[in-house]
Amino acid sequence: MSAYRWPSLDHLVAMTDDVGVLQHAVFDVPNRTCGYCTDDVGRALIVACDAAGDAANGTAEGAAGAARLVSTYLAFLHDAQLADGSFHGFMGYDRRWQDQRGTQDAIGRAVWGIGYAERHAPRESWRAVAGRMRRGALAAVRDLEYIRSQAYAALGLVHALAARPDDELELRAVLGAALEPIADAYDAHAFADWTWCEDLMTYDNARLCEALLRGGAALGNQRFVDAGLAMLAFYAASTIESDGAGAGGTLFVPVGSAGWFPRGGPKSRSGQQPLEAAAMVDAAFAALDVTGDARWRVVAQTAHAWYTGRNTQGAVLANESGCRDGLDDGGLNANMGAESTICYLMSAIALANRSSTSLSAVR
Repeated sequence: MSAYRWPSLDHLVAMTDDVGVLQHAVFDVPNRTCGYCTDDVGRALIVACDAAGDAANGTAEGAAGAARLVSTYLAFLHDAQLADGSFHGFMGYDRRWQDQRGTQDAIGRAVWGIGYAERHAPRESWRAVAGRMRRGALAAVRDLEYIRSQAYAALGLVHALAARPDDELELRAVLGAALEPIADAYDAHAFADWTWCEDLMTYDNARLCEALLRGGAALGNQRFVDAGLAMLAFYAASTIESDGAGAGGTLFVPVGSAGWFPRGGPKSRSGQQPLEAAAMVDAAFAALDVTGDARWRVVAQTAHAWYTGRNTQGAVLANESGCRDGLDDGGLNANMGAESTICYLMSAIALANRSSTSLSAVR
């Protein structure tokens, strides 16, 4: 695979203060009025752990800066966690929590982040704190009811399991219980012309496939792996389209948020969001790991190219360190919020880590 450049964290750093990462931006200027979001901090923690642990593709100063981000994001999630193991979702810029409890997606993404940190945080003490938080969150994971929330949590639990914790048996049980409803939903909804787990395909779709693939591999559960592969094949067939140039080129065209994709109906192409490309990249690499089939590497590259202009509008969403907030009918959304930037960084890091040669970011 050709070389992919390791991204810069400059915009993520600009969006981060001593509390956490701010949700939104006006163009590339952080918008303080909207405060902070646990969903974003959980995923930012994954990016920061990767950057802090990758000394080969950056400077010592950069690694130290990434380590500071790990500490900041971990502290935010530690403060967000409630006594029952769940998490707050939104904090105002005044450092006051805005809710009694966060959404199920916020809980799932928080567990995703702390599970990843339990395995990959650069300090033993930080891994220990993440592990303690993850243990406390297991009851909240069991209470999740929505399959995307369960998928996010499962991705974190897969990494926690790889850290070989002393509660491995309980962790395996909770991981299996989080994945079972996704596989059950696939069995209930899938037919020959619609091999998916819902009648309406909505957001962050490939994360469902990735969770089944990574979780099934970790647990040795072939049912989960088979369902994940079938779903991902259908999703890829639904979102990888010809570029119209007549030379066999392809584009990633994710499900748009303005209408989604109902069974038997048209797929919306309006409101394409950056999180979809990152999810496809990670799911494709999960499929590559499980099957060894090189076509999934091509799918990952095609999905990542969505950020750099190979999309339905030919618009470049990402620069070296940040990403704009999506593609609408009116064109590019020029704001560079946290979710968009974090998802781009996740995708870029995944490609760089899989490259034969990783290039350092231009700083």
